[in-house]
This record gives sequence, structure tokens and C-alpha cells, in this order.
Amino acid sequence: MFNKHKVLDKLDRSAWGGSESLVSSVKAFDTRYERRHSRWYEQCLMGMPFHFIVGLPAVVMVPPLMVHGEGFWRDLAPGLTTTLWAVGAAFLITLFVLHRMARFPGTQASVYVVPLVSAVFVAVWAFLLGAERFDESVLLGGYVASLLWFFIGYAAVQRFRRPRFAVVPLGEARHLGQADGGDMHRLEVPRLGSQRIDGIVADLHSDALNSEWMRFLTQCMLHGIPVYQLKQLDESRTGRVKLEHLADTELTSLLPSPLYSICKRGLDICGALLLLPLLAPIMLATAWAVRRDSPGPVLFVQWRLGHRDVPFRIYKFRSMYCDREGEGVSSKGDPRITPVGKVIRKYRLDELPQLFNVLKGDMSFIGPRPELVDLSQGYEKDVPFFSYRRAVKPGISGWAQVEQGYAAEIDEMVVKLQYDLYYIKHFSLWLDLLILFRTLRTVSTGVGSR
Repeated sequence: MFNKHKVLDKLDRSAWGGSESLVSSVKAFDTRYERRHSRWYEQCLMGMPFHFIVGLPAVVMVPPLMVHGEGFWRDLAPGLTTTLWAVGAAFLITLFVLHRMARFPGTQASVYVVPLVSAVFVAVWAFLLGAERFDESVLLGGYVASLLWFFIGYAAVQRFRRPRFAVVPLGEARHLGQADGGDMHRLEVPRLGSQRIDGIVADLHSDALNSEWMRFLTQCMLHGIPVYQLKQLDESRTGRVKLEHLADTELTSLLPSPLYSICKRGLDICGALLLLPLLAPIMLATAWAVRRDSPGPVLFVQWRLGHRDVPFRIYKFRSMYCDREGEGVSSKGDPRITPVGKVIRKYRLDELPQLFNVLKGDMSFIGPRPELVDLSQGYEKDVPFFSYRRAVKPGISGWAQVEQGYAAEIDEMVVKLQYDLYYIKHFSLWLDLLILFRTLRTVSTGVGSR
């Protein structure tokens, strides 16, 4: 059996010449750095096992108990077993997706409980329509129970859970103060006190890290206390990859997953084919309004740079007067925008024809927004790595759009690129789902339009 203290004895005797006093000090050092866990109720609220052990049985068993009474399990009604399995599957799918989405910056999981739970249970209900019989009352009860469980649980996490980090005050980390969503405790010496901490933050590239601090960080890692490089914390707080953090070795980590790229293309095609007939009445009404509002074509067609610098023609409903288009990037209160254009731009209706771009393969639903060919060439001269945002297909909406909105100036484009690099680095279904939900919220409120 592995014995940690025997290994430490052996290593330290060989490294320190067998000094008993030094070996004793190392053992004391070892016990001082046992991990300080979060408070027990935070562990319960944040831990997946708690949802499995308490949440899953509650959501599955309470609805049939309320509908059929205490003895429902002794004489199962027809279709009840199928319904209970369906409720359990819906709960687990929601739990898994929420858990993955909550890992991204600025995500308040409780905000997405209602749309996500609703979408999952609607899909389960549609699936059960093919079954011979199922209990609609129990399914509805499972839906309500899941809403209450996730909303109360994640709202409590947002209210009480504040991660606490210990900061090694050397290098760039010495400037850290209070972090959004967490507390920073400055370490004056390489030693943890009695305070509760969830991780160590350090500038691991700093030359100021001496051997004493390095031994301290090593012992923290050995005893299960996470040690985060400063840029990791920065990315997790801002949702951006800073250009100065890009090293040659990190560029390889920004390559998007080929497997997910293939799966995403299939999802794009299915989504576009499903949405086109549903949105056709809205698109026809928008086309009619654009035609009546001002003279000119209904569609605005423009060349943009797409995946791997391949140019393509993007389709949009025209929102500007014909004699004023092409005079530069639009801004808030732009006089070139027509009255109807203001409305369709506010609610993103002008983007609907891009469903045809998605079907053609020029674009995806989610990805960096494509730039004008001329503007892209100009940005590439002033912004390093700007062309790297075209490592994935451009999208109708993207991480930069929901975080930043529109960007036109060079400084804004630098920030936009940082968001796009974060998206490419974390290219996944879970980030796409988060962007999709945030886009729907933006469309419904009209926030951030120009």
C-alpha cells in the first residue's frame, strides 16, 4: 500500500543528508497543507453526488406520490414506469448540461433553468408521444419538480457560494485584488493559515518565484489544492484570451475539435431545415415591410471572409437606404438606417436570411461574426492574430456578440478577437448552447443593437 509519509522520509533523507530535524519539519509541513475545503453546505449545493442522491429520487418519486398516493409503487398504473424513466432521464440531461454551461464566465445557471428544463421536457414529451401510453400528470409534475429543484439550488449557489483564492504576491499576481465572484487572500509568506481556500493563484512565469515559494506550490498541488496560473484565472473571469498570453505552444491548443466540427455541421443543417418553415411567415412579413418602407431590393448581399479566408456572399434583409449603403461601419443612431431597419436590427430579424448561408455551408449558427473583406485586411495589419478567428466557420451569433455586442474601432476589435479566441479555445456543444440561450434572450430584449 502506498504510504505518503514513508516516501517523504526516503526522499527527504536522500535530499537533505538524512537530517532527522529536517525530516520532522517536512512532516509538519505536510500536515499543515492539508486542503481546506469549502463549507459543507457549499459542497452539497455544488456537488454532483448531492443531485444524484437527493435530487433525482425526489424529482422522480414526489410527482407520482402526489398524483397516485402512497401505494403507487405496489400497483403501477399503465405507462407509469415509462414516465418515471423519462422524468429521470430529463432530470439527468438537464443536470449535466447546466453543470457544463455553468463553467463558463459570467454564467448564472439559474437564469437558464426555465428555458433548458422546458426544452428538455418538451423533447421528452415529444418522444413519449410514440409510446403506447404514458402518465401526463406525472410528467408535468416531474417538470415542475425539476424547475423548483434546479432554480432553488442554483439560485442558492449564486447567493452563498463565493470561491476564495490565496494569491502568491509575486510577478503580475501582485496586482490582484477582489475578483468578481470570489475573494482574494494575499499570502505574505509561503504558508497557509487556518482560512478556507479553494485554490492558489500565482504568476508561474515570474522570475521572482524563489525555491521556497516553488516548494510551497508543489506541496499544495500534492495535497489536492489547485494551483492556477494567473492567465487561467483571468480567462475564467473575463471570457477572453489575451493576445499577450498567446505563446507558440498555446496556438496549438486553439485548434478546434475536428470531431465536433463535423457534428456541428450536422446540427446546423437539421436546425436550418427545421427553422426555415417555422420562420417563413416572419421572413415574408419582414420582406414586405422592407419593400414598403423604402425603394430598393429586399435583400442586402455583401462579400465577407469566411472559414479559412474563403470569401462568400452573406444575405441580410436590407436595413439602410440604398443610396447610403457602403459608407462605413454602422453605429448607434446611424442616419442611414431606415425606420423599418431600426426595428429589424433591434430584434435581429435582418439576420434571418443567413439561414440560407448556414444551409450552403458558408456559416454556422454559432461562431465569430464574419467581417467585410476590405475591413478584415485592414484589421490584420493592426491586430495580431486577427485572421486566426477564421479557424472556425463564422456564425449568425457568437461569444463576442453576446459578451461585447458590435465592434468597429481598433480597440474594440482587439477585445472582440480576444472573445473569439476564447470561443475557439473552448469550442464545444456546451458553449454553443450557452451562446444560443443568451442570443435568444438578447433577441427578446433587443439589447445591444445598432
